[in-house]
Amino acid sequence: MLEGGVVQVSDIGDKVLGGWLGRIAGNMLGKPVEDGDYWTRERIDHYLRLTGALPLSGYIPPPGPHEHDFKLRPEWPECTRGNIHGSCRDDDVDYAILGLELLERHGFGFTTEQVGALWLEHLPYRQVFTAERVAYRNLVDGLAPPETATTDNPYQDWIGALIRADIFGWVCPGDPERAAGLARKDAQLSHTGDGVYGAMWAAALVASAFTAPSPGAAVETALGVVPTESGLARAVRRTAELHAQGAPWAQTLAETAPEGARHWIHVEPNAAVITAGLLYGEGAFTPTVALTVRGGLDTDSNGATAGSVAGVLCGAAALPPQWTAPLEDTVRSAVFGCDGSSIAGLAERTLRIAELSS
Repeated sequence: MLEGGVVQVSDIGDKVLGGWLGRIAGNMLGKPVEDGDYWTRERIDHYLRLTGALPLSGYIPPPGPHEHDFKLRPEWPECTRGNIHGSCRDDDVDYAILGLELLERHGFGFTTEQVGALWLEHLPYRQVFTAERVAYRNLVDGLAPPETATTDNPYQDWIGALIRADIFGWVCPGDPERAAGLARKDAQLSHTGDGVYGAMWAAALVASAFTAPSPGAAVETALGVVPTESGLARAVRRTAELHAQGAPWAQTLAETAPEGARHWIHVEPNAAVITAGLLYGEGAFTPTVALTVRGGLDTDSNGATAGSVAGVLCGAAALPPQWTAPLEDTVRSAVFGCDGSSIAGLAERTLRIAELSS
C-alpha cells in the first residue's frame, strides 16, 4: 500500500472514506456519554460493566432496567447500540461538512473572513457553541477576524477549532504542513493560542495518517507543526513519553490529567486523551475509538478525531461492520441543504479536492 511514504492513488479514496466513516462512528460512540463533569472515566466503565459491554467493542448499549439512573445525553435513543439508523446530527460532523463546502467554493486560498461568511450563511446560531457561538455573535455585530476570536471570548483555547480540522487533513494526504496551514486559517475565526494549535495538530495528524507507518509516527509528525513549548505540544508529548515507557493506558491518563487540569472541553487534556487512544489502540479501529471514548472528557469530539485518524490508517474497507453498517450511509446535519447527505458522497467530493491538491 505504501511506497517510500507516498500513498498510492488507488488507496486515497478508501482512506478518505475511512476518515469520514471513522469520524462519524467515533462521534456516535462518544455522544451518549458527552459530559466530562458527570461522565468520568470511572463512571463510563461502571456503566459499561453493568450493561455487559466492557471491553467495549461496539456502540454503547442503551440503559437496561438497572441503568436508568445514569444521565445519558438526551439523544441516546438514536445513538446507542441497536438503535442507530444513520448518524445523529452533531457539530463535530457539521463542521467537516461545512469545511468541505468552504473548500469547494473558495479552494485552498480561502480566507478567515470567508469562513465567517459561510458560517452566517449555512449554520443556525443555536447549533454552535462556546467559542464558535461567541465568534458567530461577533460576526453578527460587525466584527472581523481576529477580533471575532478575541472579543468577549473565554473559550479561545477550548476544543472547538480542533473538531473542525479533519477536513483539512483529508484533502492534504501526506502533507501535514499544508493541512495545518489550512486549519490555522479556519481556527483563527474563533480561537487563539493552544486553541489554534490544537486545530493545526489535528489536521496534521489526519494528513500524516495517509502515509505514516503507525499511529505513533503520525503523532510525532503532527507535533512538528506546533510550537514545541506550547501547552498543546507538552500534553501530547507527555502522553507519548508515558506510552513509550510502558505505562498502562489508565496510568497514562491519570498522570497527564494534572497537566490539563482545566475545563473538560479545554483542548489540552482532550488532546492527551486522543493521543492515548491512538497510541494504545495501536492502529486498530475498535480499540482506538473504545479507549478514546473511555478516556472521558469531550467524548464525542475525541472519539470523532481518533476515529478519523484510525479510519484513514485502516481504510474504509477494513473498518469493522459493527461500526459502519448502522450508519446506513446517511448523516444528519444542521448545515443548510446538507441534512441526510450520503457519507460516500461526501467522501467522493472530498477526494476530488484532495486530487486537486496533489
